[in-house]
Amino acid sequence: MLLQSILSVTLILFSVIDIPGSLPVILSMKREGIKIHPATATLTAGLIMLVFFYGGAGVLSLLGIEMSSFALAGSLIIFFIGLEMVLGIRFFRDTHEQGGSGSIVPIAFPLIAGAGTLTTLISLKTEFDVLSISIAVLINLLIVYLVLKSSDWLSTRLSEQAISTFRKVFGIVLLAIAIQMFKANVMA
Repeated sequence: MLLQSILSVTLILFSVIDIPGSLPVILSMKREGIKIHPATATLTAGLIMLVFFYGGAGVLSLLGIEMSSFALAGSLIIFFIGLEMVLGIRFFRDTHEQGGSGSIVPIAFPLIAGAGTLTTLISLKTEFDVLSISIAVLINLLIVYLVLKSSDWLSTRLSEQAISTFRKVFGIVLLAIAIQMFKANVMA
């Protein structure tokens, strides 16, 4: 039963985090000279997820912020990242200039530990035990770390045209996800 719960939550989180879908963003950032530190990004995302899992709903409630408002804010961030990917326009300039690091923003948050991941973690509490969710988070963080760690190798294997195509396709997917999240939470 525990193994089945862990597997179920792991797959749910894997689909929400969608690290393979973020690969075009990661590769494009690396090609632009933006440094991504796999350990920093993974540990930061893990910390954000675990803190939010254990206390996020309470903190948001204390601040008078509804979960749907948090999800709407996250959908806007994802929307702008999607626009960056499709149109080549930069919105997050302060984190990208002069070879800066993209490990925390936008990799750890919102790509890995974004509004979708955080709201999913809270909603999983209604169906699964804390141990299963915690183990599933750790499994997904290991996957994220391995993908980030191998991004240099992947970058040498993919052409500029392939990365550009993936970036635009996944940008449109991110735009669709953002619009869907926005629609779902406007009615909430």
